[in-house]
Amino acid sequence: MRRQRIRARTSPLVIVGRLLTFLFAVALIWYGAMTVLIALKVSPSTVNSISGYRTAYNYLAGLTPHDVDGSTTRAIIAGVGILAFLVFGYLALKAIPRPHFARHDLVLAADGRGEITVEPRAIERLAETAAQQDPAITGATGRYGEGDLTVNVTVRRARGLAGNLRHTQHRVTRALEQHELPILPVNVTLASYDRRHRRELN
Repeated sequence: MRRQRIRARTSPLVIVGRLLTFLFAVALIWYGAMTVLIALKVSPSTVNSISGYRTAYNYLAGLTPHDVDGSTTRAIIAGVGILAFLVFGYLALKAIPRPHFARHDLVLAADGRGEITVEPRAIERLAETAAQQDPAITGATGRYGEGDLTVNVTVRRARGLAGNLRHTQHRVTRALEQHELPILPVNVTLASYDRRHRRELN
């Protein structure tokens, strides 16, 4: 069985997760710098006025069970904890990549009696054959994805490269039309130069 190419879907919420990670990293760097200042014998009062680390420590160290006593206070703390768990858990879940198959059969027609499909490799082979009809192209590799067709080509020389890539794109598009296949966006990419013609690049 041939290996399928896969792609990973990402959610826009990944940006929020990265922003929170960035802010947390900045906080770690900032208070790490405060630790360095204290190690360099900078006045603790000066460091505390910049970062407020001692004020925060004294406040947290001074908390007692009586400070969180009462059903209302405990309910608020529990609610905030559950909300934070749900929000951060959801962001972490959205940050997990979701791979999916990038190649799939192209359905040309379907009715109650069945459907007509074209395998991805057939479309890729058609594009490769059409691209290699140009004498300037020594090799081509097609890749059919979701809604587009990419052709990586190897050329003989750098001279006239833009024109060769443009002609290859038109040639592949015309081949799709001739075989009555849906017209897909065709992306032609230079993959490499033919090593046997490397001297011509000088």
